[in-house]
Amino acid sequence: MPTFSVCAHKLKHFDIKAKALMETYLKKLDINISDYTFAANYIWLSNTSGFYTIIHNSFCLFAMAGGELFMLLPPLGKKDDFYDAIMECFRIMNANNSSRYFAKIDYVSEKMLEDFVNDLEQGTIIYEAMQDFVIERKLVDYLYKSDNLIELRGNAYHTKRNEINKFKKAYPNFYIELLNPNNHTNDIMLLFHKWVQDRIKYMPKEEAELFLEGIYQEQHAIKRMLANFYELELIGIVLFIDNELKGFTVGERINYNTASVIIEKTDFEILGCAQFLFREFCKILKETYNSIYINVGDDMGFENLKKVKMSYRPDQLIPKYTIYQK
Repeated sequence: MPTFSVCAHKLKHFDIKAKALMETYLKKLDINISDYTFAANYIWLSNTSGFYTIIHNSFCLFAMAGGELFMLLPPLGKKDDFYDAIMECFRIMNANNSSRYFAKIDYVSEKMLEDFVNDLEQGTIIYEAMQDFVIERKLVDYLYKSDNLIELRGNAYHTKRNEINKFKKAYPNFYIELLNPNNHTNDIMLLFHKWVQDRIKYMPKEEAELFLEGIYQEQHAIKRMLANFYELELIGIVLFIDNELKGFTVGERINYNTASVIIEKTDFEILGCAQFLFREFCKILKETYNSIYINVGDDMGFENLKKVKMSYRPDQLIPKYTIYQK
């Protein structure tokens, strides 16, 4: 389904050719949430059909699952057009979907909501119209100062420093390379499969079922990321020990002062490997993009992942919201 029409709007297939257009709208917003990049959405849409169109001077990104439309991001445009674009997007989703229940807008930034609410307070008609909607706070992005992740100073990072030092002593034959999908794809996928098997062993049973549901999607996302690595303008590194790949990580620039880590996987059996790889990649992100901050995304609702991300002492927790219809 390359394109289709709803409510006189032509929704185009969200492919690599949409990158330049979407990024012109993203640059105007200057939001440092990890979901607000072309690559982050393109990669994770590997198993879901994505569509986009321009509504009220805003870039509107939809996804379709099981024939039902929803939005992966709020309309990307000027504040003055936000309300009209949202209302039209819900009209499109309602016209296509079997139920109003399926229509929603994910990953709405707090800044966009604050601007929107301020506008609502100025107009009674708009405020009354919004009584039909529910705004729900969802996950948070973890944002860190780059220098803190690189230097690991003070008692708060004592354990991280020890883990890295132990890794370097235990595995003196390690080396790092810039990720090259032409050379590293097969090894990366082998490590990913091992990571899945090891992760299940140590995961609480109540989380295992939810975890497994997302693995198939993540596998395809990694494949799509590697297949389009250079077109997406990504950067990554791989870690070898005795010529065997034991870790990889990939990231990108979000805005002028923030970079992100999209994905990181390491061999669970190599103690200190994850801490070492993460710090080395933070160095490269800062050197490449001159980034003051590094965003490592959200914790997907996993308590263990939350503990790990909190252990690095985030500078900010950036909330993300979803807008539903009542």
